[in-house]
Amino acid sequence: MYWARHLVKILKAVEILSRPGGATMDELREGLEVDRRTAYRLRDTLEELNFPIFEDDSSLDGRKRFRFDDGYLKKLPNLHIPDLNLSLPEVIALYFIRGNARLFKGTDIARNIDAAFTKLDAFMPERLAEHVEKIKSLIISTSHFSKDYSEKQEIIDALTDAMFCLETCRVQYHSFHDDQIRSFRIDPLHFFERDGGLYLFVRATSFGHIRVLAVERIMAIESTGELFTPPEDFDAEARMKSAFGIIYDEPVTVKVWFSKDSARYVKERNWAEGQVLTDQPDGSVILEMNTSGRFEVKRWILSFGKRAELLEPQEMREQIQQEFAEAISRYS
Repeated sequence: MYWARHLVKILKAVEILSRPGGATMDELREGLEVDRRTAYRLRDTLEELNFPIFEDDSSLDGRKRFRFDDGYLKKLPNLHIPDLNLSLPEVIALYFIRGNARLFKGTDIARNIDAAFTKLDAFMPERLAEHVEKIKSLIISTSHFSKDYSEKQEIIDALTDAMFCLETCRVQYHSFHDDQIRSFRIDPLHFFERDGGLYLFVRATSFGHIRVLAVERIMAIESTGELFTPPEDFDAEARMKSAFGIIYDEPVTVKVWFSKDSARYVKERNWAEGQVLTDQPDGSVILEMNTSGRFEVKRWILSFGKRAELLEPQEMREQIQQEFAEAISRYS
């Protein structure tokens, strides 16, 4: 649709034709900074949209002017075209963020994101509008391994409302560890994303400690109507930095050897705050880090197979040895 693609131009045309005395086609063309043909096309579009445009031949200079009916002008609100003043890097950054919103596919959040970007496209500065399609093609998102939250819209909405209003909730939660559904009270604090999943930090009101819940495992939620005060001693970002994954237990210092084949991959990433990488003469590398989430660290090391060896701590090393022994027996 022509009018949807040229919304800003159309609004500016309305603004120009709303001036006292209206405007000639030349004045409309100059005000819009377009050629004469485009100016006529925009005028025709306004008529198609049922704007009451009249031709006025009474000008002293003899030029035909176009304007709105005086009665219509009284009902027409003052228009203000926002100047976004975005730079190209800022637009790219915004579309990159949109590409990473795949987590919310099928939810109202995703639909609201699309609606917001439709508005952004309409008011995009002309100097950048021509680059938008190319920018879109630069960023490709994938939902591979992402969880599906299309059936959790009401849960997400209720959690969001509770976080904004600081309301304690009661949830029915399907535990991964024992496959049981339990009911308990929570103070919802923060959403966060990890590896294609949506999680939230909550304070369990029965014990007062911070827990992590997976949104897809919340079966039902209801507000208790009670208000809570967020814990002042809890820093969500610091907690996330200290953990290897989503399990937050006692910190452990691990020292892992990686073969030459895996060294480059390991060195390209930041696995934990304050990690130390030590290159070895044969091209291998030793990673030392302090983190929490023993189960996830162990699973990560096992994923490298023969290309990684846990050197410390001894207790976890023995657990990994047992894992490999059981795997060997299974393949025997």
